Amino acid sequence: MNQVLRACVIALAHENIDTDQIIPARFLKMTDKPALGQMLFYDWRYDAQGNPRPEFVLNQPHQQGAQILLAGDNFGCGSSREHAVWALVAFGFRAIISTSFADIFRNNALKNGLLPIVVDEAVHQDLLDLVVEIPNVELTIDLASQKLMLPDNRAVDFPIDPFAKECLLEGVDELGYLLAREEAIARYEAMRSPP
Repeated sequence: MNQVLRACVIALAHENIDTDQIIPARFLKMTDKPALGQMLFYDWRYDAQGNPRPEFVLNQPHQQGAQILLAGDNFGCGSSREHAVWALVAFGFRAIISTSFADIFRNNALKNGLLPIVVDEAVHQDLLDLVVEIPNVELTIDLASQKLMLPDNRAVDFPIDPFAKECLLEGVDELGYLLAREEAIARYEAMRSPP
């Protein structure tokens, strides 16, 4: 994720959206991460014949290209499937805002370049109201300063693990973080090895 993301928001404020709703189990054999974006919220997005449901928010033309998902409480509960995060990222989301996330989902998100932002209930409600009032509203997320900027110039702080933040800013996962420090690790190992 870039240090600063300015993007439109899609609201899907249902509470307790579990990973099977995010990506149904029948798609877990897929290994093509980009293709998983088409399966995101499949049973909500498509009817029994596979036709898009026009009333579903992700299918609405004015919502195309949004990179921030405003979700309900306890987003990502259920099983620990990493495919849920892969599908969200493949669809184009870079951040999700909620009042809480399931722990495993939050960790999977951070390890796969998706920023989970926790806000309090009052801010969450303000955001929901804002999306209703201005359907294509844009928010700015400054990862370095850990601030969510609202259109009224209000800045909302959000927490993030420092190591996860550094990985997101560098655009790497944990392995990439270590590989980028390979020379320093080799120097350290050479210093501590007996002659």
